[in-house]
Amino acid sequence: MNHLWSPWRMEYIENTDKVDGCIFCLAQAMEDGAENLIALRGKHAFVILNRYPYTSGHLMVVPFEHQPDLETLDSVTRAEMMELTSRCTTILKNIYKPQGYNLGVNIGEAAGAGVPGHVHIHIVPRWRGDTNFMSTVGGARVLPEALEVTYQRVKDEFQKNK
Repeated sequence: MNHLWSPWRMEYIENTDKVDGCIFCLAQAMEDGAENLIALRGKHAFVILNRYPYTSGHLMVVPFEHQPDLETLDSVTRAEMMELTSRCTTILKNIYKPQGYNLGVNIGEAAGAGVPGHVHIHIVPRWRGDTNFMSTVGGARVLPEALEVTYQRVKDEFQKNK
């Protein structure tokens, strides 16, 4: 029998400390790096890696302004968020060569928003067969790359493609 080890997950499983405040607002107040996972800052929005990704390269585009939904953002911010989303697909194509993407915005807790008070767009690269027995039967995801490595690759690719 083969065993899959992911010892870094224990920190997540055992972490019972809830962060006070919005994780996106806290992240944008920090210096950019592997601690806050912000890969790129625009004028009105930023690109951040998902700390608990569905696949390697799972990015999010987040407005600097703390708003619960798209309609409360001004049109300039919404437009920049879409431009950043498009840039993210280009960056991910260059790094990971995905065969498709899931793009989504979960607005409100009932829609599955993990951070219901701060709207954001998910960009999830996809490959044929990436939903395998681990996610279907085991309820677990196997990521081939450490989050810090993904962060550096995404940040470097944004720098190359300014």
